[in-house]
Amino acid sequence: MLKTALKPRWIAGLVFALLLSGVFVLLSQWQLSRSAQHEPPAPSSIEEVKPLVDVLKPGQFFPGSVSDQMVTATGTYDPGKQVLVEGRLYNNQKGFWIVSAFAVDNAPALSGVAASPQTWIPVARGWVADAAQAGPPPSGTITLTGRLIPSEAPVPNVDAGPGRASAVSSAELVNTWEVSSYPGFVAATSEVSGGVTIPLGDNVQALNIPPQPPAEQVNWLNLFYAVEWVVFAGFSIFIWWRLVKDDYRRDLEEDDDEDGYGEDEVEPAKPVDATETTNPEPEQKVQQ
Repeated sequence: MLKTALKPRWIAGLVFALLLSGVFVLLSQWQLSRSAQHEPPAPSSIEEVKPLVDVLKPGQFFPGSVSDQMVTATGTYDPGKQVLVEGRLYNNQKGFWIVSAFAVDNAPALSGVAASPQTWIPVARGWVADAAQAGPPPSGTITLTGRLIPSEAPVPNVDAGPGRASAVSSAELVNTWEVSSYPGFVAATSEVSGGVTIPLGDNVQALNIPPQPPAEQVNWLNLFYAVEWVVFAGFSIFIWWRLVKDDYRRDLEEDDDEDGYGEDEVEPAKPVDATETTNPEPEQKVQQ
């Protein structure tokens, strides 16, 4: 069959089939790139700083529409309500987030047995490489600005230890601080007291968390087309192989016709030699 495949016309056919398959593969890649599309950004103003009390309500689920919204709030920190969240990266170096409880002025108060008179929100104030470098939050009335982020899920079966937390989880911190809390936290970008920006400190790094990239949506129709073009690419090679195989079989049939006889043909009879005698030899009598 290799001899048949090496015929000039089938070599040309293979080249054509490979080129056609390449085109189909390129079309498949194009369809695949279109199958995962970013959500078009909704008309929003997440970089516009808005009052926290207008954006998010305590005691409710965190709506996705306010995620990454820049907010501002006025209130006070409680130095006794501060934890370190380990395993946080800054320039590929592991360290700690400093997370402090912030009492929000004019925030709606929750009702219930365990509700506190004030409503608080966790604030990730900065990053430190060593736990000993974390200082207390500033005192007095603070005007806070930062990015509003949904609450993280607590790490199960992990005891972070005294003064530590496994994640910036409102559910976990509410039990630690015993206060009413917003269902999210703020990654601070600035803290102002009396019109003056408060520096973080020599060993504390600002978080500067950017907004999350838009979610991706899978277009199943484009994904189906991508698979379909791959099938077409394989089918073009199969068609070439099948044509070569059929040509190979025709060559075998032609060779059989040249070397043998057809089914309806009868082998001619052999000529009879006239010199051959047909009479048997006479029997010899045995004398007694």
